[in-house]
Amino acid sequence: MLLIMNKMRIFSFLLLFFSFQPAYGVEIISHKPPFASDKQSRTITYQPLTTASKPWKICSVYPHLKDSYWLSVNYGMVEHAKKLGVELKVLEAGGYPHLEKQQTQIKDCHQWGADAIILGTVDSTAYQGILSQLTGEIPVFATINDIDVTDPDIRKNITAKVGVDWYEMGQAAGEFLAKRHPRGSGIVNIAWLPGPSQRGGTKPVTQGFLDAVKDSDINIIKTMWADNSKELQRNLIQKLFASGQHLDYIVGGAVAAEVAISELRSNHKSDDISIVSTYLSHGVYRGLRRGKILFAPTDKMAQQAMLSLDQAVRHLEQKPIERNLSPIIEWLTPAHLPKDVIADSLSPAEFRPAFSVYDHKVRR
Repeated sequence: MLLIMNKMRIFSFLLLFFSFQPAYGVEIISHKPPFASDKQSRTITYQPLTTASKPWKICSVYPHLKDSYWLSVNYGMVEHAKKLGVELKVLEAGGYPHLEKQQTQIKDCHQWGADAIILGTVDSTAYQGILSQLTGEIPVFATINDIDVTDPDIRKNITAKVGVDWYEMGQAAGEFLAKRHPRGSGIVNIAWLPGPSQRGGTKPVTQGFLDAVKDSDINIIKTMWADNSKELQRNLIQKLFASGQHLDYIVGGAVAAEVAISELRSNHKSDDISIVSTYLSHGVYRGLRRGKILFAPTDKMAQQAMLSLDQAVRHLEQKPIERNLSPIIEWLTPAHLPKDVIADSLSPAEFRPAFSVYDHKVRR
């Protein structure tokens, strides 16, 4: 137990020591024209704000806070709100199936008197034709999850967005495996567990993965869908083992990858089946460090959250704004875990969900 606690302290120290510093520029990707299908992308050095001119009221809505991915989003947003001196209210829907709850929460942001809304949508098409009915004149900033900007109502109300194309996250995992198992090298069987079937970024992740492995010796013998809860993902893996099918890899979302470590160990399959994750979490990071997970791309979720809040404040203060930003996706393996990339991705181990930031010293 003492050894585990010491490791957690060291992990927390590293994250705090190397955490992103808004005083310095960060390398990110800017897309112009923003939201355009034919946009041009280039790497820029982005200078985050260091303070706000007033304590703006920012309301942020997340799909959930059930895993460390969105916890890290929460961390990046909360820390930047504290640095800027703005008020932040955080609401979470409790999961991707809870569209109606999220819509109600957006109305709550409006009633709260938010100056801006940061929206991590539960579904890219969920707000077609209705976003303006929920937000009124409040500017909306899309974060992490894609939203359908081809819809006229959404396009009119989305001021800026931050996020990667989740196709590229799936593609990264697929390319990693395709390089290990090129055509003619010998068929390997994988189970594909991307997450929920109807919400989030699992559809583009799946398409990116399939496109990347189509000319390799990767054989997908089973695709299994479930929400990102450890219990549901564990049930899938147990059903997979009960089927008796031969497997070389379990590939899927971070929750599935985390659960797979313990399930492989308890079933004495750790030496026979390898794990690949389509995104990073604290558990996946620990798995990479221990050599239990072979690969995971990171879209630097703490950095993305910081950027979304920065966009909102820039817009409110009528300062120059980059309206369409993406982090640079980094490939992570047990041999490649750069400290600055991890700090831009994960919250410190001791961080707990924060639902409000308010500086009581500020007089309104």
